[in-house]
Amino acid sequence: MTRNVELGGFLRASRARLLPADVGLDPVGSVTTAQGGRRVSGLRREEVARLAGVSADYYAKLEQGRTKQPSASVLGALATALRLNDTEREYLLTLVQPHVVRGEHGSQVPARVRPGARRLLGTFTNAPAFIMGRGTAILAMNDLAKALFFDLDDRPAALRNLTVWTFLDPEARDRYVDWRLVAADNAAILRMDAASSPDDPDIAAIVGMLSVKSDEFQDMWRERRVYECTYGRKQFDHPVVGRMDLDYEALDVPGSPGQSLHVYSAAPGSPSDKALVRLAQWTSGDAGISAIGVVEGSDIGPRA
Repeated sequence: MTRNVELGGFLRASRARLLPADVGLDPVGSVTTAQGGRRVSGLRREEVARLAGVSADYYAKLEQGRTKQPSASVLGALATALRLNDTEREYLLTLVQPHVVRGEHGSQVPARVRPGARRLLGTFTNAPAFIMGRGTAILAMNDLAKALFFDLDDRPAALRNLTVWTFLDPEARDRYVDWRLVAADNAAILRMDAASSPDDPDIAAIVGMLSVKSDEFQDMWRERRVYECTYGRKQFDHPVVGRMDLDYEALDVPGSPGQSLHVYSAAPGSPSDKALVRLAQWTSGDAGISAIGVVEGSDIGPRA
């Protein structure tokens, strides 16, 4: 798929998510059917063109991938007209100038984790932590992250990927309380990375494999949503320690473009924090942790 075609697809998807009222237009003045409804979902091309200050014909050609790449000023006007957030705006610019927006770091950069960064993972004794590369590839994990997600060492290189695990491993559907939301976010992160590294064969292979093996991924990919993972909260249901509500932070790894450190934690003293402690004990082989997460001799139950 050419970048012009992808640009057009993203513009169409963004336009379809807006209503006239979202951008201050009068829906009564829009073209309607005989029954009084709009002929299209979302905004019409002419409405976006008017808001962006470009001709309707030029905008139509952009959506159809039939014109040269627009200037930065035109993209900025389109982003404003379509009410794009910061991540979506960056993605729009990345589609036109990927290496300028996110740096000249493509597939030639080895996916190696610096020894210091790898040692840092081991210092998080009661917090799952991993280092993620481009295309949601998992490059290194501490033991607690292996227990929460999957064991990196047990998977072939091509499957050491958070999005692949989320969509293709049945265990992931049980692990995430809101699997669909997490899956959609992962697909959106993958799309962002695919735009910034258009020549990366590993990312292309991941997208291709998921498109073939998962209808749900195909549906979410067609939505053309983009997302940048920085911080938030995820809910887990672990077979050993039960329910956990964990906050996560994603931090760039210094000196390693495209790599980010992800750390999960819970409020001190909370049920989820106690569950993480139990999970760490179970991971270390503590004999006091049973298969259902009960600490023998304590009053801590199997669920957080």
